[in-house]
Amino acid sequence: MKPEQITEALEQAAGQLGVQVRYETMTGDAAGSGGLCKLRGNWCVIMDRKTPAADRAAMLIEALSGFDTDGLFLPPQVREALAAKRVERAPAPVPTAEA
Repeated sequence: MKPEQITEALEQAAGQLGVQVRYETMTGDAAGSGGLCKLRGNWCVIMDRKTPAADRAAMLIEALSGFDTDGLFLPPQVREALAAKRVERAPAPVPTAEA
């Protein structure tokens, strides 16, 4: 899939999860950045309008990996990317002392 197609699939998934995706013009230190936040009690992903499609997809994968997407139809490549991000974000097991 092309980055634009991945981004579109993730935007649709975000909408089904109740997560608003917004593209804003960002300047200064905020240019090219963005991420997941909660505004007035609602989840929102805000991104710089000039962010390339591949970076948009990566940002949406990062943001949506914390949500339960099992009940959503997602293309296999998108589902795999979300699963990989979840594994990456999973806390490392706490080592135990052996006696």
